[in-house]
Order: sequence, then structure tokens, then C-alpha cells
Amino acid sequence: MKNGRFVKQKVRQMANTSEVIYLGELRTEAVHLQSGNKLITDAPKDNHGKGEAFSPTDLAATSLACCMLSVMGIVAKKDGITSGEGAKATVLKVMYAEPRRIGEIHVEIFMPAKGFSEKERKIYENAAYTCPVAKSLHPDIKQVIKFTYL
Repeated sequence: MKNGRFVKQKVRQMANTSEVIYLGELRTEAVHLQSGNKLITDAPKDNHGKGEAFSPTDLAATSLACCMLSVMGIVAKKDGITSGEGAKATVLKVMYAEPRRIGEIHVEIFMPAKGFSEKERKIYENAAYTCPVAKSLHPDIKQVIKFTYL
């Protein structure tokens, strides 16, 4: 396409990340090529699917929380701050219509009771807000992030 959305280009010699196979009945199987791990997706019930697995948009929303927690762990290790091991996140994906798309992703991160200093809290929160997935999502997708320190 000429609008810049889909561009044919030469690809550098890099290893593929995954392989995705359409299994029929609105289901796919994705294989992470480096590890061999597999995941299944289904179209959601409200979009003609069975809803028996993550939908592709569920994965997009969930990826935000996974990325936030991972980058927080990297920063804690690099900066030598109190570990956030045991942190947990809940994700709410809100779909919009016309066109059907992810409109909002709500992530609540529950930090374990470890007495984080105010400085550590700011470091963790900045890491989450600036993770690669958060920075890669379209700016029209509203990201609502809440931290709860137990």
C-alpha cells in the first residue's frame, strides 16, 4: 500500500520471531521459533468465534502488562533497587466499534508489600510507562495505568 501502512521492503537477514498457522474455525496456532512454545488464539464470541482462547486483541492488551512487568524487572536488576518479584497485573481491554479496534487498555499493577521507597516507586512507574509496547501502541489507544502498592 502506498499510504505507508504496508510497505514492501528488503528484509535484513534476521531470524523470524514466530510462525502462525490458521487452523480453521477462526483459530490460529503461533509457535515461538526460538523456544518452540506455542499459543492458540480464537476469535472472541462477539466476533463470530468460540472465545476458547486469547483473541489477537486480548494478546495485544495483555502484551502491554507483560512488557511493563518485564521492563520493571530489568530496571530493578540494573539499578539494584528492591525487587518487584511477585508483582501482578490485571488487564481490561475495551473494544470500540466503527471500525472495530482496541480503544482502551486498563492495567492495574499490584506491587508486593516490600516497603518500596518513593524513589523506587517512581523508577518502577517510569519503567512501566515507557516500556516498548506502551511506546509502540497507537496514540489513539487510551492506556489507563494504575499502581497499587500492597
